[in-house]
Amino acid sequence: MSLLWQVVVNGVLLGGLYALMALGLALVWGVLNIVNLAHGALIMLGAYVCYYLYSGLGVDPFAALPLAMLALFAFGYLLQRGVLNLVIRAPMFETLLITFGIDVVLTYLAQMAFSADYRTLNPSYAGDNFALLGATVPLVRLAVFAVALALTVALWLLLARSRIGRAIRATAQNLTAARLYGVEPRSIYALTFGLGAALAGAAGGLYGLVSQINPYIGTSLTAKSFAIAIIGGLDSPLGVIVGGLFLGIVESLTALYVGPTYADVASFGILVLVLIVRPTGILGRTA
Repeated sequence: MSLLWQVVVNGVLLGGLYALMALGLALVWGVLNIVNLAHGALIMLGAYVCYYLYSGLGVDPFAALPLAMLALFAFGYLLQRGVLNLVIRAPMFETLLITFGIDVVLTYLAQMAFSADYRTLNPSYAGDNFALLGATVPLVRLAVFAVALALTVALWLLLARSRIGRAIRATAQNLTAARLYGVEPRSIYALTFGLGAALAGAAGGLYGLVSQINPYIGTSLTAKSFAIAIIGGLDSPLGVIVGGLFLGIVESLTALYVGPTYADVASFGILVLVLIVRPTGILGRTA
């Protein structure tokens, strides 16, 4: 029983990071109707920003997160304005091709700039842990979970309580009505994509604290984010949290009882099941 409890705790902590990784993808998908296949590459870039701030300048990885978010927000904003805005009304297949191409380019440039070596963020407190009801909780993983949850709540508050958040939601729900109320869609689209990129940057920095990074991690992280966004529901930040936690626990239990090589099989098996039983996701709203 103690081993099972340990695995569940590990799954919950991992699921919090998964939720943050998927949140940016779900936001962009829900507002711009673009499945951003370069999302994982943005997470990878955020990880490298935090890594070089830590290794080169000695900035604590958690303190580096706001800088990574700012850098990725600016990059995402300009990317949407300069490239994606040109195909914003194109069929989804064309936007998939564009974002896939961006992913390939970013991965290749990262390989040239950073090499293919595996790297990790390893601060002095990386080995600290404490006991929780018989389970060992690594301090870094708990901090990663807390930051991921805080950023998710912050996004929910932004969307629910702020003027910008209401404009984003109005654009996603009814573009024509939003325009009648003075909302400028191009600015909202760029802002939304920038927010999604900023969340990806934060997720990348946190990912570097719990796993190794290299320029090729993006593809698997995009697939994971896609699965979580579908499972949780695109129109619900809370649903993305639930989807991330659920997937983290499922993967941990699968690794324990079946084998670590089957964790991804279980994740995408659940994705297929959710698409069959409830296509809108666990907490997504039906029409």
